[in-house]
Amino acid sequence: MSELFVDLDRSSPVPLYFQVARSIEAAIQSGQLAPGARLENEISLADQLGLSRPTMRRAIQQLVDKGLLVRKRGVGTQVVHGQVTRPVELTSLFDDLTRSGQAPRTEVLLHRIEPAPDEVAVTLALAPGTDVLHVRRLRYSREEPLAVLDNYLPPEFCDLSPADLALRGLYQLLRSRGVGMRVAKQRIGARRGTAEECHLLGERRGSPLLTMERTTHDDSGRAVEWGRHVYRASRYAFEVTLVDR
Repeated sequence: MSELFVDLDRSSPVPLYFQVARSIEAAIQSGQLAPGARLENEISLADQLGLSRPTMRRAIQQLVDKGLLVRKRGVGTQVVHGQVTRPVELTSLFDDLTRSGQAPRTEVLLHRIEPAPDEVAVTLALAPGTDVLHVRRLRYSREEPLAVLDNYLPPEFCDLSPADLALRGLYQLLRSRGVGMRVAKQRIGARRGTAEECHLLGERRGSPLLTMERTTHDDSGRAVEWGRHVYRASRYAFEVTLVDR
C-alpha cells in the first residue's frame, strides 16, 4: 500500500486525510486495487504513512461512505468494486421528470450558507472555509419520494431562495442566471441507505440505494455545483447508451 501515497504533499492546504482517500480511490478506479482486495489495518497504514490513526480512520471512513470500501468483522477493510464513469446526458432530475410527464415536486429539507467542507472546497476550487450554499432536497415523482439531493454551490449562488428551489430545478435556476453548463464529471454507484435516507424515501432500513456524485462545469471550465444524490433503486434507474468507436 505504501507506494500509493508517495505523492502526499504535507505542505498542501488539502487535508492529509483527503489526499489519502483520493489516492486509494484512484487506485480502485485504475484497477490497482481490485474488487475484494483487503487493506491493511488502520494502525499499520498510519504507521507506514507517518500519519495519526484518526487521520487514517477518517480517510477510510470517507471511502466507506462513498461505497468504495466495506468493513467486515473478522476480515477487515475490503474494496467493494471499482466504479465506472459512464457518459450520461447533462440534465437534472427535475428536467428528466418534467420531460417524461412525471409531475416532480420538491421539498427543501436544508438551506444553509456554511463554510465549505474540505472536499467541497477542493472540488469547487475554493479557498478553504469559503462560504457556500448547502441545500438538501427531497424530490417526489407523482407524489412518491424518489431521491434525496445534496448540493453545494459557490458564493455567487448563495442568494438562491428556498422558494425558488422548491418550485424549479437547480439547473433551470442556474440557466436563468446565464450559466452555460457544458460538462460534468459523474460517478454512479450503489450502497445501503442510512436510517435517515430510508425514512425519507419510504424504504426499509438498510435498503439498497443508487448513488450519484456529480461536479458540473460551465463554458469557462469553472465548477458551478457539486452534488451527492441517492435514489430509490426500486423506483429509479440510470440508462446509458453505448456506442462502438
